[in-house]
Amino acid sequence: MKKTTLTLFAILLCIACFAQDITGDWNGVLKTQGVALRLIFRISKNDSAFSCILKSPDQSPKDIPASSTSFDNSSLHVTVSNLHIEYTGSLKNDSIVGNFKQNGLTIPLNLFRQMPVVEKPKRPQEPAKPYPYYSEDITFENQQAKITLAGTLTLPQKDGVFPAVVLISGSGPQNRDEELLGHKPFLVLADYLTKNGIAVLRFDDRGTAQSKGTFNGSTSQDFSTDVDAAIAFLQTRKEINKKKIGLIGHSEGGLIAPMVAARSKNIAFIVLLAGPGIPCDQLLLLQQSAIAKASGKSDSSIQRLIATNKKAFEIVKNAASPEQLKTDMTKYLKEVTKNSPEKPQGMSDDDFVKLLVERVTDPWTVYFLKYDPAIALEKVKCPVLALNGDKDLQVTPKENLEGIKQSLAKGGSKKVTTKLLPNLNHLFQECKTGAPSEYATIEQTFSPAALSEVLQWIQTQVK
Repeated sequence: MKKTTLTLFAILLCIACFAQDITGDWNGVLKTQGVALRLIFRISKNDSAFSCILKSPDQSPKDIPASSTSFDNSSLHVTVSNLHIEYTGSLKNDSIVGNFKQNGLTIPLNLFRQMPVVEKPKRPQEPAKPYPYYSEDITFENQQAKITLAGTLTLPQKDGVFPAVVLISGSGPQNRDEELLGHKPFLVLADYLTKNGIAVLRFDDRGTAQSKGTFNGSTSQDFSTDVDAAIAFLQTRKEINKKKIGLIGHSEGGLIAPMVAARSKNIAFIVLLAGPGIPCDQLLLLQQSAIAKASGKSDSSIQRLIATNKKAFEIVKNAASPEQLKTDMTKYLKEVTKNSPEKPQGMSDDDFVKLLVERVTDPWTVYFLKYDPAIALEKVKCPVLALNGDKDLQVTPKENLEGIKQSLAKGGSKKVTTKLLPNLNHLFQECKTGAPSEYATIEQTFSPAALSEVLQWIQTQVK
C-alpha cells in the first residue's frame, strides 16, 4: 500500500572502464515530489569487472547490491530493472552529469565525489531531544521466528505503571518511526501519546534498520508474530499495566492488528488507521484506479489498467501451486506486455516479463492478494477505533470503513467506533488532493485533529 515511488533497491553495477577511474563513492541529490533524497553509488573494481553498492541514506541505512550497467567512452548507463529505474550520465573530470529516469519521469541527477549540501525539509511537528518523558532503546526476541527486533519504548516518566500501545507500520520495510519522504509519523504519534500518559513501543520491521531477520519473503502473517513478541516484551516491564495494552496499526498495520487481537486475550483495544476492511485484491484495484485518476490518466487507460490487473490477481488467487502460478502468470504477462511503454530501455521482452512475474509472485504479494481482512475482524472482541481520511487514495475510506464495521458486527463486536476525518490523506495529513505525490510537499506530518481523536478514544478505554 504505502510503497514510496522512489524506494531504492540494490544495484550491482558491472562497468567496463577504460582510462578513467570511476571507483569510489559518487554522491548526488535526487529532487522529486518536494523532497531531496541523497544517493550514493559506491563503485569498486575486481579484476576487469566493476561492482557497486547503492545507498539511499534518507530512506534506509542498509547497503543493497544488485545488477546491470555499462560504461563506455565516458558514458555511464545504469538500469535498476525491478523498479523501472535508469540512470545515464557522462563522466566529466570529477563529476558525472546525467539524468535519473523512472516510469517515464526524468529528473536531472549529477554525481560528485563529495556529497552536496542538502536542506532538511521543514517538519515542524518532529520532536527534538531532550524529550519531556523517558525514552529507552530496547531489543526483544521473536522466539518463533528466532530473530531479534529493535525499537524504542517511551514512558510518561521513568517510574509508574502506564497503559501502553504497540505501533504497527504499513507495507514495505519501515523503521520504528515509519519514516518516509522526510516524515516520521510514528515518532510524532509516540511523542504525542507519551506526553499524554500513554506508554508507546515502536520497532523497526524485521530486516530493517537495527532489527535482525529477513524482510523479503515475509508476509503479513509473519509480521504479526513480531507484534506478538512486542506484546510479550511489554508484559515483562514493571512500568506497563498488563491489562491495558493496545495496538495501533497504520495501513498494512491496520490489517495486522486484528490478526493479533483475534488470537490474543492480552489486547485491550485496537486502533486502525487507514486499515483494510475489504478483500485485499479489491482494495488494490480501488487504490490503483483512484491514484491513476488523481494523476490525470484517461478513463480508457484506467479501465485497461484495472482489467489487466484484475486478471493477474485472479491468476494469483486461483493458482494451485507456486510453480503453476509462475507458469500461468508468465503466459499471461507475455500476452499483455507486448510493446509496453513501461519496459526499461535496453531490457528484452523476456527479461521484462520475468521481472513482472517475480513481483506478482512474491510471497508477500501472493499472501496479500489472497487475504480477506474479515477473517480476523470477525473474531475481534476488544474495542475497536477505525479512522480514515476522506481523501485517502490508498485505502479508500468509504468501502474499507464499511467493511470493517460489517465484519466486526458479524462477529458480535459491539464496542466499535468508525470515523471519517475530513481533508486528510493516507498519512493523516491535511491535504488538497490526497495524491501520494503531495506527501513530501506537506510540512505537517500528522493532523492534530487525528492525534486528538486517537488519544481521546484510548483514554476512554483505559480509564
